[in-house]
Amino acid sequence: MQQPNTNPLLQRLEELNAIGVALSKEKNTNHLLEAILLAAVRITHCDAGTLYSVGEDQALHFEIVRTQSLDIALGGTTGKPVTFPPVPLHDNNGQPNNSNVVAYAVLHDATVNIADAYSEQGFDFSGTRRFDSANGYHSQSFLTVPMKNHEDNIIAVLQLINALDPESGEITPFSRSDQQLVESLASQAAIALTNRALINQLEALFEAFINLINIAIDDKSPYTGGHCERVPVLTMLLAEAASKATEGALAGFRMSDKDRYELKIAGLLHDCGKVTTPVHVVDKATKLQTLFDRIHLIDTRFEVLKRDAEIGMLKQKLAALQHGENDTTQIETVCRERIAQLDSDREFLRKANVGGEFMAPPLQQRVKDIGHYRWVDETGQESDFLSGEEIQNLNIEKGTLNAEERETINHHIVATIHMLEALPWPSHLKHVPEYAGGHHERMDGRGYPKGLKGPEMPVQARIMAIADIFEALTAKDRPYKEGKKLSDALTILGRMKQDQHVDPDLFDIFIRDQVYLQYARDFLDDYQIDAVDVSKIPGYSP
Repeated sequence: MQQPNTNPLLQRLEELNAIGVALSKEKNTNHLLEAILLAAVRITHCDAGTLYSVGEDQALHFEIVRTQSLDIALGGTTGKPVTFPPVPLHDNNGQPNNSNVVAYAVLHDATVNIADAYSEQGFDFSGTRRFDSANGYHSQSFLTVPMKNHEDNIIAVLQLINALDPESGEITPFSRSDQQLVESLASQAAIALTNRALINQLEALFEAFINLINIAIDDKSPYTGGHCERVPVLTMLLAEAASKATEGALAGFRMSDKDRYELKIAGLLHDCGKVTTPVHVVDKATKLQTLFDRIHLIDTRFEVLKRDAEIGMLKQKLAALQHGENDTTQIETVCRERIAQLDSDREFLRKANVGGEFMAPPLQQRVKDIGHYRWVDETGQESDFLSGEEIQNLNIEKGTLNAEERETINHHIVATIHMLEALPWPSHLKHVPEYAGGHHERMDGRGYPKGLKGPEMPVQARIMAIADIFEALTAKDRPYKEGKKLSDALTILGRMKQDQHVDPDLFDIFIRDQVYLQYARDFLDDYQIDAVDVSKIPGYSP
């Protein structure tokens, strides 16, 4: 068994090494700043300390303040903000603020070790004297150490006050070994701060790039513009609810901060493949729309048929009159009935051109019947009134996309997977392609692109699937429908649970924890937030 080291200096060096290891592991910047100051206070046995950051405004900002004997703790994890004004590095005339010891340390890139502030010459300690007078304190010894990053720029300053004798508790000057230890700590701390800042900057840059992709998708289609923003929000709401489950299939599902960040990134990138989807397919607001809505061409054909009917009527009336038949009422009646029928058919096709949730077989047959009308086209040839492609599109059962266009849309998830799998993901984000690429799979294996079944899908992908569907059902910006009310959307989602489309346990959590309502309050219009009777939602198990 290794014996503890009894050499005080070696003990402090070992503690310094341990502090360095701890600082390198800290992820939160505020916690890191606090840990740096507390470590400096601890290894020097001092009573008080302040950590300042160097701002872009050329001033020193109070980040962490501690005075143990006065029980003062501000900043960091305390939840109490530091309200002291920043210390300027220069005065109003641009002259260096050399009278302030902290500013001096930065301006001259030098450690300042003061044995007794009350007898020290060259620095203005009037503010310190006011503090001491107001609080019954005596600020005596000071150690001020600048902290520099890898580019040799000072990014922060440590100031320690009142070194204490470990045995007597008396205030003493900071020793040479104190100064060396704090300078060493400052160097390690600056590296830790710089690394954390660089990581934060890289993460911010990465997320900004993701947002740039989503903005490009938004610009392509105003109809799905908010989808890339809303799905990640709803995904995280459901994920947090699922991680609190204490019973059922998801009782063991928990998320660390790393897991949360990974899922957030996957949510932001879940539709990045849509950058490859043609705009006319994404924006297809009606069944006959390509570069424009071709229903207007069909309107023109109806006008041609009506003109032909009127010309035919006039020809029949002329022939009748030539044969001495003066009563042409029947001819006119037939013409009016024909024109009325054509007007009715035109209005029917206009309505059929607008996508919906379901188009019944009798309505599809009527489209086919109208399609077989005969007309003389622009080439002078007699042909069917509607082409086969127009009949196919007008008879789309759900929405506005035909099978080929649906396949084009569905390809976006394949493109998403290919794009994401091509990136060199770090270990803490390695599941992003799997999560983002799995949100169109189904529990029964009839989803796409891989046809995975429930157990083969990670929980995160199943969470995103529900978020994606619910967002689409309630979205107000789709080209062919209004956003559904909560009760209607949950009814449809409940049927999808019964059809083994979505994860049943996640669906129940979605309802039971009112995740849908949390989302609705932020993203739905008031008219959509109606009363929900959970007892009437299909498939829901309380």
